[in-house]
Amino acid sequence: MRVNRRIAACGLAAGLVGVRALAQAPPALTPLRVITFDGGWNLPLWVALRQGLFEGQGLAVQVTYTPNSGFLVSGLFDGRFDIGLALIDNLVAYQEGQGEAAVPPNPDLFAFMGGDGGFLSVVAAPGVKSIADLKGQTVSVDAMTTGAAFVLREIMARNGLGDGDITYARAGGTAHRYRELLAGKHQATLLRTPFDLLAQNQGFRQLATADVLGPYQGTAGLARRSWAKGHDAALVGFIRAYRAAAAWLYDPAHRDVAEALLVANSRDMTPALARQSYERLLAGNGGIARDLSIDRAGLRTVLDLRARYGTPKKPLGDPAGYIDLEYYDRASVPR
Repeated sequence: MRVNRRIAACGLAAGLVGVRALAQAPPALTPLRVITFDGGWNLPLWVALRQGLFEGQGLAVQVTYTPNSGFLVSGLFDGRFDIGLALIDNLVAYQEGQGEAAVPPNPDLFAFMGGDGGFLSVVAAPGVKSIADLKGQTVSVDAMTTGAAFVLREIMARNGLGDGDITYARAGGTAHRYRELLAGKHQATLLRTPFDLLAQNQGFRQLATADVLGPYQGTAGLARRSWAKGHDAALVGFIRAYRAAAAWLYDPAHRDVAEALLVANSRDMTPALARQSYERLLAGNGGIARDLSIDRAGLRTVLDLRARYGTPKKPLGDPAGYIDLEYYDRASVPR
């Protein structure tokens, strides 16, 4: 009898321990699918993953690297991805019916945060000494109607080269264009840091930067309005984690880890190039935005270029029409 009572007591105690364990178990993480272009501008993303900042917001973030802008935007519309990190011009292109990939009618993309100034520069084969030397040559872009193609065309035009003077080839995102440039498939392309530095380290030549155009809004966080309304807590948490990661990056005590992340996540990266890349990626002017704000003047430059080169031609409205900072503002409120 005593043995049976003892067994029963042990069973009750074990049950209570199990109940306590269940009560203390952390809540399940909300899955969040993010798609971005491969490159060093993802430093805040890599930091947030490494430091557990997304988990701290209750998120399990899965990252996919896109081969091109059309794949990224299509993936947002067909529900394969929740959030995109891309040049904000991609958003404008598809909202205005000027993108290359097919999207549903009445698209509802918006930008919920900024990211950086683009880090764009024209890089050419070793034998090309000036932009004038590109006349009659092949130059690669992501897509003719999206991304930074208009920046490249404007830089060419300011140096006396029209569209008829150059053959433009579609080659996908920066990482793809970098590899094809090194393989000799094209004579020049527009690269983003750190790919411009990686190419120069192998004898390629930087001919110009987008700085000649003035302020430019580069990377932004993109999502569908319809998705955001049903997943507002996840979106706010993503912004909080990403902004905490940007602040972490700007702490000089973390520089060694940041450079190590660049080496770990970038093909051909060396410690010396990581130091150069860090300086450029965290530059005060045009670098990764510490507060993730959207540069309105930079967005105006994006719209001016699209009004000039986009097809079909159409006037573009107020920059505010492409932005919704409701979630950004909510993420700014202390918890």
